[in-house]
Amino acid sequence: MTKLKEGFIQVYTGNGKGKTTAALGQALRAAGFGLKTYIAQFMKEFPYNELNSLKHLAEWITIEQFGGDEFVYKKEPPGEREIARIKSGLNTAKEKMLSGKYDIIILDEACVSIYFKLLTAEDILNFITLKPPEVEIIITGRYCPQEIIDAADLVTEMKEVKHYYKKGILSRKGIES
Repeated sequence: MTKLKEGFIQVYTGNGKGKTTAALGQALRAAGFGLKTYIAQFMKEFPYNELNSLKHLAEWITIEQFGGDEFVYKKEPPGEREIARIKSGLNTAKEKMLSGKYDIIILDEACVSIYFKLLTAEDILNFITLKPPEVEIIITGRYCPQEIIDAADLVTEMKEVKHYYKKGILSRKGIES
């Protein structure tokens, strides 16, 4: 049973920390109101700790991961298998969106997936055109294409002002992963 009268399209982009965190925070807030969220995480195979936390909220929040990012670290183009995994994830998210079971659909790291040519801006724009009126869509990731920004109702750009990784501090459990 959907409780939103009107759903909008939100984008969290930019080079600063906090895009996924903002989207997860929105899912958490929505769960408190009884809204159901489906999260498709692209290019994230690592067992990030939000997976552990969200198990406790499984009645309201469903999260699935599609594809990895190993090709980025190897500095090579993604293979056909990775492209197929990401496209399959977008199709799964579309099925969830059209199922009537979810109020919010989060496409986490969709913009980065476009940047690395796993998806296209047109793939996401087509996804948006299928959005039922009462469903909210949240799209995250660096390098958001202008066409998606233009299609969105809310765009927040995370801007890095200062970050401790410049002092050599890597990802910390429970904070960045």
